[in-house]
Amino acid sequence: MDKKIMLISVLVFSLIFFSGVLYLAVADGDHKEKKWYQKILDHDDDDHKSKHRERKRERNRDDDHHESYLRQVNNPTYKDECGACHFVYQPELLPSASWMRILSNLDDHFGEVVELDDDSKTVISDYLKINSADNSSAKRAVKIMRSVGNQVPLRITDIQYIKEKHHEISSNVLKRKTIGSLSNCSACHTTAENGIYEDDNVIIPK
Repeated sequence: MDKKIMLISVLVFSLIFFSGVLYLAVADGDHKEKKWYQKILDHDDDDHKSKHRERKRERNRDDDHHESYLRQVNNPTYKDECGACHFVYQPELLPSASWMRILSNLDDHFGEVVELDDDSKTVISDYLKINSADNSSAKRAVKIMRSVGNQVPLRITDIQYIKEKHHEISSNVLKRKTIGSLSNCSACHTTAENGIYEDDNVIIPK
């Protein structure tokens, strides 16, 4: 009888022992599998973050290739002829197609008749064409071209990007004698002649 009890005890002990070993083996395997799976997730996450950082660096590199400001007007003929009546707009504020269309209709230049001799017209045309928004790497010119798309606006103030930049300015403010209209850039942009249209340099006159 004692032998039977001893045999049963040995069998029970062996069963418990091997069950414990099996449990530990399974648990360890499950733990390793979880660690392996987590490593895959971490790797994917790191890969995603790395790609995001690379895209950000590429965008920054692209921005670095763009000039911060528009170029100052440096053509005497354009300055004299156009500046005699209004602010001398940088060519980069419109696409070349827009400038050419404006120059082709000087008999009705926004309600005015503009007289230009052929030589002056050629000089101005070449200057505007070479320095237009579609031939510029300035950040603002690039944004203008993105906004314009396939359109050929005749007014800078008709460009959606320009409208959005001024959407908070009410019509009553624009009608002030010190401003006149949205087309009078230098009334509020104190550094407009230098091609700088940053918000920090804006002073809206009373």
